[in-house]
Amino acid sequence: MPRKYFDAILGELRDEISTMGGYVREELDVALAALQDLDEEAAARVSELDRQVNAIRFNIEERCFLIVATQHPAASDLRLIFAAANMIVDLERMGDQAKGVAKLIPDLRSQPDLAHPVELRQMGLIAGEMLTDALHAFAQADTQLAQAVAQRDTEVDALYASAFTQIMHMLAETSDEARVRVVYQLLRAARELERFADLVENFAERSIYLFTGEMPYPGQGPGVSSLNL
Repeated sequence: MPRKYFDAILGELRDEISTMGGYVREELDVALAALQDLDEEAAARVSELDRQVNAIRFNIEERCFLIVATQHPAASDLRLIFAAANMIVDLERMGDQAKGVAKLIPDLRSQPDLAHPVELRQMGLIAGEMLTDALHAFAQADTQLAQAVAQRDTEVDALYASAFTQIMHMLAETSDEARVRVVYQLLRAARELERFADLVENFAERSIYLFTGEMPYPGQGPGVSSLNL
């Protein structure tokens, strides 16, 4: 097969990953809107988007398998293919985290007067920005931007710690069993968003490895950073 044609196939693979990432970003945005407004219709929309994300993931997996089975890619091409296979798993899991937030809306609606820590929305907004930048870094082979994305996870971690402390105080001050259950859902929402950002960090680190062939943090093995190759 002519190299030009094969490069076009790999380009299509990159485009499909970017498309999948766009759906995940939309899924997060809708989940955040559902959380802010306690909107069950928006929450249902998240589930619809998640099904699309899952379908794209399996289409990309099939494409990766066919490329390996039929095109005999070179070692450098295999790096992209196997990185892609891992990246789409990260993206699908991000979608699962967004869906996890949306699933909490019915319980949260039962206590509409319950104040939500402002950190929840801040976490979601930063995670969304991280994903947009990570997708751009992947599309443009921009390792510096990918590194900046990975470093922003510490911002989300700090917000999570603050939200966690507030929610623990809310639990300690609440004796009503039904309200305790709903307050606990806020903690679950915070955890889903924190995990979303972790997965974006993974995605960014995979991009760095893809374009450089080196671990994002020199001298560290896969078990030290959050990257699981």
